[in-house]
Amino acid sequence: MGSQVRRPRWAVAGLVIYVAAVAVVVFAPVSYGDVIAAFTRWLHDSVGLTSLRAGWVEFAANVLLFVPLGLLLTVLMRHHVWGAVLALALSITVELVQVLIPERSPSLRDVLANGLGAAAGAAIAWLFVLRRGGRAGPGNGR
Repeated sequence: MGSQVRRPRWAVAGLVIYVAAVAVVVFAPVSYGDVIAAFTRWLHDSVGLTSLRAGWVEFAANVLLFVPLGLLLTVLMRHHVWGAVLALALSITVELVQVLIPERSPSLRDVLANGLGAAAGAAIAWLFVLRRGGRAGPGNGR
């Protein structure tokens, strides 16, 4: 009988919640340029970050958006490279689907930011979850 890898329930639940939240954000027919511009104005006026431009705000938002995905996929797949690769493939798919959505346009810059976020999430998962759990050996109930 082959050994079956048990997936942490928290990671499965987290992935379901993440996918639902991202689907709303990514596929809503909303001009995110306006949202980014408003947030950038707030950063300028309220926080005093006047040198920060909207392009960098959007880039940072895309990085942060994919950190949880890289982390969760890495935990579920139990391999840091495959979690990041799958997250990057999903990013490319999302960018291609955006061709069909009014007010949205695909961007290689978004794919780069998403890939960086996914890689950061995968690194966090590997450092704090998989390495710690992997040292105990088989049959430990994890």
